Amino acid sequence: MILQKWGLFLAVECIFVCVSGQSSPQRRRCAFHVTPQNYRYTDAGNVSGSVQFCENTQCCVGYYVVINGQPKVNVLACDLVEKRCPDATCKAETRMNGLAIMCVCNTDLCNTNITWTPESEESQLSNSLSGDDAAKTASVLVGTLLVLCFLIVVVKCRSLFKAKKKNPPSLEDYGVSRLCFCQTTKPSEIDVEKIELQQIVSHGNFATVWLGKYQESLVAVKVFPAGLKHKFTAEKEVFELPLMRHAGIIHFLGTGRKPDRDSWLIVLQFAEYGSLHSFLHANTSDWVSTLKLCWSLSQGLSYLHSDLHRHNAHKPPIAHRDLNSSNVLVRADATCVLCDFGCSTILHSFSRRHRQSHTTSMSDLAQMGTRRYMSPEILEGSVNLTNPGYLLEGDIYAMALLLWEISMRCSDFFEGSVVPQHLLPYESELGANVTKESLILHVCHMDNRPSIPQHWEQLSQGSALREILTDCWDCDPDARLTAQCVADRLVSLQTSS
Repeated sequence: MILQKWGLFLAVECIFVCVSGQSSPQRRRCAFHVTPQNYRYTDAGNVSGSVQFCENTQCCVGYYVVINGQPKVNVLACDLVEKRCPDATCKAETRMNGLAIMCVCNTDLCNTNITWTPESEESQLSNSLSGDDAAKTASVLVGTLLVLCFLIVVVKCRSLFKAKKKNPPSLEDYGVSRLCFCQTTKPSEIDVEKIELQQIVSHGNFATVWLGKYQESLVAVKVFPAGLKHKFTAEKEVFELPLMRHAGIIHFLGTGRKPDRDSWLIVLQFAEYGSLHSFLHANTSDWVSTLKLCWSLSQGLSYLHSDLHRHNAHKPPIAHRDLNSSNVLVRADATCVLCDFGCSTILHSFSRRHRQSHTTSMSDLAQMGTRRYMSPEILEGSVNLTNPGYLLEGDIYAMALLLWEISMRCSDFFEGSVVPQHLLPYESELGANVTKESLILHVCHMDNRPSIPQHWEQLSQGSALREILTDCWDCDPDARLTAQCVADRLVSLQTSS
């Protein structure tokens, strides 16, 4: 695959820069495009429109996130420091097990012309154009189009540059809205007679989870007793929302009812490694695997929080409200998926739903969730209950605690020493049976957070991850990052390492 769009646009801008006398032959020129979370690349050189003149390096870089099999631009810029970049063209290297790709090259604007073939297509395309032939073809096409576009560009470029400065790309341009595997119709009810319940996997507060078999496949079956039909209905409502299908959310197969026991069933994809809690208890991970767990978790939460309108379908933002390591599952590919939406709130219907609730007060709703994962403002009850946005910020705090749990089991962060056993947040400080009063004192009044080893500051990844954690569990809810910001930072952390 040859990515032509950026190559054409940025080459045109480069000609305009040269004509206007802003070029510098002594310095490398690189295509420039960064997300709001990667503005540190602006320090690598002077920026003019979509061209950057490198200050400290002769290397251009390109970082892309692979979404639904297609690369989306994350960073185009000069490299931050001088590194080895022997290639004149931008040869793609896959990172994060194919979730991201990068390239480094040493000629002007070379990062606009990355040649990349998805692994699934490599065998089909191996006898087609080589990377050099593709680059030559791209150059011919771009050169031809430049002649036609040049006069228009000279007239309009300057106003275009100004518009870009006033309206920089937003996360919605390349973010969560492009990560969904769309589903606009509700699945039909499942014939429960065809489900074979084999053994109990876990007991939750509201349901028992069974390992089952359905249509020759292993599935997870959540069985709700008759008295908790309202919990079944609440979770079913979330799963059946339009567009509620994403790689970071457990795959919903359908629902059913067992008349003989008057119980209600939700049938889900089976996650081979079980809960994140059990996975971390039994396993340590290297840096790449740790980053994969963290990234997939943040992407799933980002999608859950997103407000999507597509093909006459609408998925409103959803606050999970009970994020903890028992409510996140790990699949066979070692990625995280969100589950357990019985406490979740669909934000577009927040006011309507709770005006109709006669048995649950707003203060009771604010206290839903697992105590040790509650944010300071929810613990203290100091939130503005008329603004449901605080629920999303509470999810971000809980996600930070999960990222800490995952990272504390990273073997590369404890090289030469024993990796600590898995502990829940605040377990080492406050014990296994933490009370609300002790949490309020420790988290709210003393502003303490889970302990981060001091030696992480000496590790490039550890220092950056520490910054992500502190930005997500900030005591000020408005200062916390969004889940998509976290995902973008994690991608940059991988590509810059």
